[in-house]
Amino acid sequence: MEPSPAPDSVLVLDGPLGTELLRRGVPTPLPGWSAHALESQPEAVEGIHRDYARSGAVVHTTNTFRTRARVFPDRWEALTRAAVRAAKAGALPGQRVAGSLAPLEDCYRPDLSPALTDELACRREHADLALALADAGCDLLLCETFPLVREALLAAEAALATGLETWVAFTPGPDADLLTPSEIAAGAREALALGASAVLVNCVPARVALEFVEELAGILPSTGARCGCYANAGQVDEKMGWSSTPGIPERYADVAEAWVRAGATIVGGCCGTGPEHVAALAQRLGARA
Repeated sequence: MEPSPAPDSVLVLDGPLGTELLRRGVPTPLPGWSAHALESQPEAVEGIHRDYARSGAVVHTTNTFRTRARVFPDRWEALTRAAVRAAKAGALPGQRVAGSLAPLEDCYRPDLSPALTDELACRREHADLALALADAGCDLLLCETFPLVREALLAAEAALATGLETWVAFTPGPDADLLTPSEIAAGAREALALGASAVLVNCVPARVALEFVEELAGILPSTGARCGCYANAGQVDEKMGWSSTPGIPERYADVAEAWVRAGATIVGGCCGTGPEHVAALAQRLGARA
């Protein structure tokens, strides 16, 4: 395992793949969502990774949010490997690839999580993807966008079992009503106890993310761990999946500066952001690997 950068440096993550594919006119039909592009337009996926790398992102998240056996029974593993290849091809030398493990069902519907009905099967499915991502050559694993703490911890256990560095990101959802700041902090404590090296909040409106970051930062003293945030810029759209709100990326960087002042050392973009937002983050924060 490669050592993590010093905790006092700021890491810039990339931004989303799903909403960026949509913005570029690449179809992302459900239930496979962004994973379909790995077959239909793999060059678009690689191109987005490359644009994020050129914008200043030093960690690139694989397009594996939906490469699951329950969605693609016969080819989930091939799609997972294709996603890792695309991320590696788009990244610049010295940058890291984070394998994404997401909720098995809807990331805005914690009530649908199989962790509530069949914990063993849930654990097994996360383990299958974690092992595939590790075998494909990811540098670290990112358990992201979990609205249910229990499933996040099962995914984290599976990720840690591979021996790779593991980060865990919880989501309060696009309306910030699925998890409270204190609930996310409690889940983060458990994730750190398992061995996670970073805890984050993601897929939250940028304008309200600070209170979540402050809660996470408050649990970090003496742990040696990092905390961070990658937030949304826009809103859910029933027809398009996500609608970006026109705005200046510098405004997003303004908000992110407050996260860093609160203690965040990992920042990036989630739904509705793009390479221009990442570029603003990298320039403003002077981030380095």
